[in-house]
Amino acid sequence: MSEKSWLARRMEKSISDAMRRAYKTVRVDPDRFLMELRAGHGLPITSFQGTYVVDPPVLDDIAETIIHSGMKIAAIEGAGFGLGGIITVLPDFSILAGITARTIQKLSLLYGFEYNTDDEIAELWMAAASAAGVDLGREFVEKNVVNRLVPKIIQRVAAKASAEFVEKWAGRLIPVVSSMIGGALNYYFVRGWGERAHKHFREKHLARRQQRMLQLAGETPAALDRGPMD
Repeated sequence: MSEKSWLARRMEKSISDAMRRAYKTVRVDPDRFLMELRAGHGLPITSFQGTYVVDPPVLDDIAETIIHSGMKIAAIEGAGFGLGGIITVLPDFSILAGITARTIQKLSLLYGFEYNTDDEIAELWMAAASAAGVDLGREFVEKNVVNRLVPKIIQRVAAKASAEFVEKWAGRLIPVVSSMIGGALNYYFVRGWGERAHKHFREKHLARRQQRMLQLAGETPAALDRGPMD
């Protein structure tokens, strides 16, 4: 069996294990993040539902800040582990998965999508799949029980991510040089995931925003009609 296929299998298992750990342990504290949005970015909101009255370009600017922050942290982490070349690739994925998971969670909250219920958690992982460029297909259109859905998504995402890494891996076989390449790989990995997750949540946010506006527009005439009768 070729070295490439061995590396692909090891990477897929490592990414899958790392994402399973991230799913269970890496969680952004919503209350703390809400305070960060209010104090650090000046959003006049008291809950994440308040983001639906904030101008979308304002949210987009904050989303870019979140993504770039994750990219910088991932680059530093990748450069450090990259010094060991192939020897350190496996522990590298564990940290990278955590950085990516937190970035996606923050984008989810920023656009008004919390993850308190099973359906919301499932939606978060479906967004992660979208961010990885994975087509889930029709079998995922109707949400399964989270305990069955998430592992399937993680496996699909791990296979996709490992394939992307193997394609770009040659440089990391050489220590020192691999430090620079490791930092760059992580940087662009988080950027790619972050941008796709951003697109996913932004589109859903705008669709829900429009739906709410239509509902309000439909209620207003009725409310006015009822006025003279009181």
